[in-house]
Amino acid sequence: MRGAVYYLSAGHGGPDPGAIGKYGPHRLAEDEYAYDVTLRLARVLMEHGATVYMLVQDPNDGIRDASILKIDHDEVTFPHQRIPLSQLGRLQQRVVQANKLYARHKGAYQRLLALHVDSRSKGQNIDVFFYHHAKSAAGRRLAKNIHQVFTTRYRRAQPNRSYSGNVSARSSLYVVRNSHAPAVFMELGNIHNARDQQRFLLADNRQALANWIYEGLRADYVRK
Repeated sequence: MRGAVYYLSAGHGGPDPGAIGKYGPHRLAEDEYAYDVTLRLARVLMEHGATVYMLVQDPNDGIRDASILKIDHDEVTFPHQRIPLSQLGRLQQRVVQANKLYARHKGAYQRLLALHVDSRSKGQNIDVFFYHHAKSAAGRRLAKNIHQVFTTRYRRAQPNRSYSGNVSARSSLYVVRNSHAPAVFMELGNIHNARDQQRFLLADNRQALANWIYEGLRADYVRK
């Protein structure tokens, strides 16, 4: 992966924890779980020689193996910017930084990934799914390469059920629309659904998500 440059954006952060789920007496914040998976992905990418920029950073939270991740509000935008409350302000702040770095690495293989956790009704169990810009062939290919890994892995790990995650165009998403690097927006599951929560609560599952995403990124890089 040497020569590849990745911009990783964990959803929400700072004053906005994103979607909030409940697990017994505990509150589960989207930004904490998305951040942990993103950190794990960053570690795997760097172990394989890639250059990685975490667009959202928490100064005192590294990779955590606990099931219940404490909610805080001290995340910052790379390099050390306070995250604004405004949703548009947050997204603009991240994309501006990613695009500045994109210009610095001109000519390199560069990709942006935004990782989120969805918020739906408790009864709706969803698989990981992906968005890309309708006019970005590179973004679509990247999403499909990650999707293929998830399809294969689910077939092996859970042969008695099909994987329903899909790839689709959603050009209205701010990050997808404005990133200079081809971008993929990922939803990791429904934070309100008891089955989906196991995908986030168990550290091994969060690591598996990171590993599978990495495999898809590697496949895309090799096929570039």
